[in-house]
Amino acid sequence: MRLLVGLMWLLHWLPLPVLGRFGEAVGSLLFATLKSRRHIALTNLRLCMPELGEAERVVLARRHFQAYSRSVWERAILWWASPARLRRLIQVEPGVPLAAIGAGPTILLCPHFVCLDVAGVAVMLESSLCSIYVRQKNSVFDEVLRRGRSRFRPVQLFSRKEGVKPIIRAMRDGLPYFMLPDMDFGDKDAQFVPFFGVPAATLTAPGRIAAATGAAVIPVVATFLPGYKGWRVTFYPAWEDYPGPDLVASARRMNAFIEERVREAPAEYFWTHKRFKTRPPGEDSLYAPREEAAPQPAGANTGA
Repeated sequence: MRLLVGLMWLLHWLPLPVLGRFGEAVGSLLFATLKSRRHIALTNLRLCMPELGEAERVVLARRHFQAYSRSVWERAILWWASPARLRRLIQVEPGVPLAAIGAGPTILLCPHFVCLDVAGVAVMLESSLCSIYVRQKNSVFDEVLRRGRSRFRPVQLFSRKEGVKPIIRAMRDGLPYFMLPDMDFGDKDAQFVPFFGVPAATLTAPGRIAAATGAAVIPVVATFLPGYKGWRVTFYPAWEDYPGPDLVASARRMNAFIEERVREAPAEYFWTHKRFKTRPPGEDSLYAPREEAAPQPAGANTGA
């Protein structure tokens, strides 16, 4: 792992177009070799985008592997590049909402697009924050990741096991909560809410924390700029009348928003996560192995 970290440090000196193309090449190799992850991605795409033919889903899954690998290698720039270089490469629209953050408790709701670390850096160039952190199995990588995510300003990172109380305290002390809301953590504190029409165990924590603190909920999505020119971080207007009296309805609203953003950049959403792992009582797993369709040339359509 130390050799890999050393390689990443060396690669951060490369121009972004070179590093981006390198990451995509590695992603193509991973798509060809990581059968289990490829199966998860294709299963998710069959569930969420049934209007596509199987060959189109294979092409989209390959593009996702390329985008995900690219984002991992480009973290080298996020971890070690100068603030001046990062400001040149990160296009923030319309800007980090510092006025809202200064006005009171704030939740920055960041769905799992592959460039989500860029959104965190965009915030930390301007403001401290708090977030949930999962300790990495490898201690060397864990240390590098922690340093990379907190090298500009102090960051308060909490374990999911600690619950929401330390998060609420940090928010009341003026730190925005950088929240990643759209993964399957089981049915605890979750409701089965449609995501692309499929029941998905969806955290109700965004609504519960917003209700408890009166926080403004501001979605933020990070995507690649075209032509390997950097990244775009978009802060959307704070949601009005959120969460309202119905936490299930607020979870549906969140999922619907994420669906819209996924449609805009479908290859960049985190399709290799088992988003539908937890099933309603009595339903079988959606990720049981199945015979995969053979990859076909781009543009082919099986009509599946």
